[in-house]
Amino acid sequence: MLNLAVVTHRETFETMKGPLKRRGVLAKYIDAYGKAIPISERYTEFPDVDVGFVYPSRLMEGGVIDSFLEVPWVNGLESVLLSRNKGRVLAILEKNGFDIPSTIMISNPISEEELIEAYENVQKPMVIKPNSATRGLGIVLINDVDSFEGVVDYIKLVQDREETGDRSFLVQEYIPDARDYRVMVIDGEYVGAVERRFKDNYSDGKKWKRNVHRDAVAIGVEMPESIIKIAEDAASLLGINYVGIDILANEERIVISETNARPTIDKEEKYLPCFYDKLAALIEKMNKCY
Repeated sequence: MLNLAVVTHRETFETMKGPLKRRGVLAKYIDAYGKAIPISERYTEFPDVDVGFVYPSRLMEGGVIDSFLEVPWVNGLESVLLSRNKGRVLAILEKNGFDIPSTIMISNPISEEELIEAYENVQKPMVIKPNSATRGLGIVLINDVDSFEGVVDYIKLVQDREETGDRSFLVQEYIPDARDYRVMVIDGEYVGAVERRFKDNYSDGKKWKRNVHRDAVAIGVEMPESIIKIAEDAASLLGINYVGIDILANEERIVISETNARPTIDKEEKYLPCFYDKLAALIEKMNKCY
């Protein structure tokens, strides 16, 4: 039985532990936040494990946890940092021929003239989003220049603090009438997908965000071969072992909007029957390669 350290959302741990245990992997949850962790002596509360699942989202705590555990990660620090930098991921994908929304990265401080030029160079309506946040946090749909400048002012207020490491954000084309998919890829192979939909009918335009953490629902769906190939090729290019590829598709385009190296695992029946077989095999592979 392989022991797997899981430092991620509790809901993902609860979902995955049963199916993985039936495949010879014992998931052990590590709650490393909101506590004192001695560094000058061996911290004995961490369990003995063989492999880590995904590198902790809090990088400072993650560095300490990683040093104590001394194990390979299914998705290590490099994969998490790459996926978190949305602008970098999009630049890599665009350079290699993938369709992405028209996107401009704004690096503060920026002049008023350059800011307005960026606004004018992206089709309206447009989306403003943080370069590194998750769960749909801080994403705003913009239709006019006054709203654009107002949102940018708020961003500047936050980023003016010296402690803020990331002083960038993205201005991005809004893809109308698009279906919103999270396509899961494990070790380069497609293992299922969900479509994120509103719980209620918001065809009147009162809502447009389909993040599950913002009251949407994830419905298991079958993907056409065209989307499967895009997701697999993107995952292979980025070199992320376990990844959710976020795809927006309408009648005209199939675009990758972002990736997630720490995707929440949904109910087993929403994915292909091979999902946990592939995940368990990847965990075993990481252990053998270490």
